[in-house]
Amino acid sequence: MSDVMIEARALTKHYGPIHALDDASFEVRRGEVLGFLGPNGAGKTTTMKILTCFIAPTSGTALIGGVDVFDDPLEVRRMVGYLPETTPLYTDMRVLEYLDFVAKMRGFNHADGRKRIQKVVEETSLSEVIGQEIRSLSKGFRQRVGLAQALVHEPPILILDEPLSGLDPNQAAEIRELVRQIGRERTIILSTHNLPEVQMTCGRVLIVSRGKIVANDTPDELKARAGKPHYLVTVRAGADGAAPPMHAAIERVGGVERVAASSASEPGEVVFEVTPSDSKDLRPELFRAAVDSGTVLLGLERRGEDLEQVFRQLTTKGDA
Repeated sequence: MSDVMIEARALTKHYGPIHALDDASFEVRRGEVLGFLGPNGAGKTTTMKILTCFIAPTSGTALIGGVDVFDDPLEVRRMVGYLPETTPLYTDMRVLEYLDFVAKMRGFNHADGRKRIQKVVEETSLSEVIGQEIRSLSKGFRQRVGLAQALVHEPPILILDEPLSGLDPNQAAEIRELVRQIGRERTIILSTHNLPEVQMTCGRVLIVSRGKIVANDTPDELKARAGKPHYLVTVRAGADGAAPPMHAAIERVGGVERVAASSASEPGEVVFEVTPSDSKDLRPELFRAAVDSGTVLLGLERRGEDLEQVFRQLTTKGDA
């Protein structure tokens, strides 16, 4: 059995003169949680609508579990659980009524449907609200109900569109952990604008811009590819509030391209931001420079590019 659960081959979608998706190809393997990123209008929603059989591509193909999305859309829908950004809920129903309805639409008889509902209620921690009207639920619990409807038929693949949208930090942390647990047994595409969410949840990141895929890497690989690390060296300031011996000592370290000093948030401290000329780890030399200059070293931190900077670099190329 192939490990490739989702395969897009040269997907292209035109809306008149607008190229919403342009020759996009990628794979998602069994058990992966893929973060799908891009600015508004980049082609994310178009891709998800093709993968879930809502629209047809202008050209190219998409395979779900080896099945073409338009050769056998019913089989594809059996394999996919979909949570769109606007959660498809009937708010006048109680949670159990709604999940019963979803199970019937998925073809389960009453007994089998109830078994499936019991399982997804446990998975999504909905027991305490199972008898409540959906309209009375918090945004976090509504998202849980949305996840439950996507899981009722036990799909091996989940496609989630902005599952943390509109949630407060506590609700977001709960849903994030829920997605992480669900992802242990399933293949997940997680479309989001929330970059910290991707770093905490996803093993691989796909970035799309103007309909084209511009990156397909792990979060760490993306950050490493985007630029050199830099260092923050925090020292105790002298009586005059400066630390000139340390500044000169850092400049003498081989591999240092630039040094900039600034006041720290704590009084009596100075922070040097050190930019290296290559990828060599300079921390041992920076520590030695502090000792040799007689400076009291309070902190030494190596930082890489964060994912937000990488995202902006990749999706604003060519902008005026």
